[in-house]
Parts: sequence; structure tokens; C-alpha cells
Amino acid sequence: MSISSIVTLAIIAALVFYIISIYNQLVTLRNRFQNAFSQIEVQLKRRYDLIPNLVETAKAYLAHERDTLEAVIAARNGAVSGLQAAAAQPGNAQSMAQLAGAEGLLNNAMGRLKVTMEAYPDLKASANMQQLTEELSSTENKVAFARQAFNDAVMEYNTSKQSFPAVFFAASFGHAKDASPLEFADSAAIQAAPKVSF
Repeated sequence: MSISSIVTLAIIAALVFYIISIYNQLVTLRNRFQNAFSQIEVQLKRRYDLIPNLVETAKAYLAHERDTLEAVIAARNGAVSGLQAAAAQPGNAQSMAQLAGAEGLLNNAMGRLKVTMEAYPDLKASANMQQLTEELSSTENKVAFARQAFNDAVMEYNTSKQSFPAVFFAASFGHAKDASPLEFADSAAIQAAPKVSF
């Protein structure tokens, strides 16, 4: 075997190993963002499990606010469906949009419930209500952290997939579509500067 044949075989072997490393990196990054979504799923399920307890506790005090309580439960059920769809395809643009929309409706319903509860000091003073409210608030913070970790993992995956030379191989390795981050309505509200007029 000649030296040029050995050099050619070494170059081909190095190229094959390099392409394998690109494939492995894409798989690793995809698994990382899917795992990050699992953390969001855990926290959202906890939140969804707390909401019926909150509504049940509030029922005794809010007998005249049945529409508000029903709206919260309906929005919660819609969010559960959105989460199930997103969990089936983490990073899918349509699934992420569906979950974000359902979460927006739930946040609006929860906001109306909080405003309604302000009119009932006995309800706010209830130890059970205070504990549930604290748990919900803590869980919402955990959702925010988990969502940030997911969005970071999605960005890392998309950047790696779009970078040279992975961009040439990504589609053939089954990584054709970019993953979509999870953006809730509050993100857009935070980015929009408030308008002040006198």
C-alpha cells in the first residue's frame, strides 16, 4: 500500500468521524431541548393541579362569582390540552404557539380571579388561600426559569444546526426544521415600551 493511499484513507476516516461527531452533536442538542421542555411540563402540570384547589377554596367565598370560577377552570383545561400537544412535539412551532395561546387565556382568567378576590378580605385572609396562592406564585417562577432554560437549549440547537458545516448535513440527518422557543404573552408585553401621554 502506497503512502498516498494511506493518506487518502486517513483523510476519509477523519471526515467520516467528523460527520459522525456533527450527527452526535445535533442529537445531543435536540435531546437537551426536549429534556428542558420536560421541566416546563412538570411545573405546568403542578400549576394546573393547584388551580382546581384554589377554585374550590374560593367557591365558598365567591358564590356570586360563578362565571369567573368557571372561566378559570375552562382556561385551565384548555392549557392542559395545549401542554399535551406541546409535550408530544417539543419545539414544534404550531405546538408552541398553541401552548402559548392557552397559557395566555389562563393567565387572563387567573388575573380576573385575583382582581375578584381583592373584593373579599375574608378569602384573602384564609390560611388555605394564602398557602395556595404562595404555591402558585412559586410554581409560576419555576415555570419562568424552566422556560428560559428551554429557550436557551432551543437557541443552542438552532445555532448549531445552522452553523457551518452542520448546515450541509442537518437535513439529511433528520434535523431539517428549526425548533421553536416557547414565548408567553407576557414576553411581548415586557418588550413593548409603555406609552405615556399627558
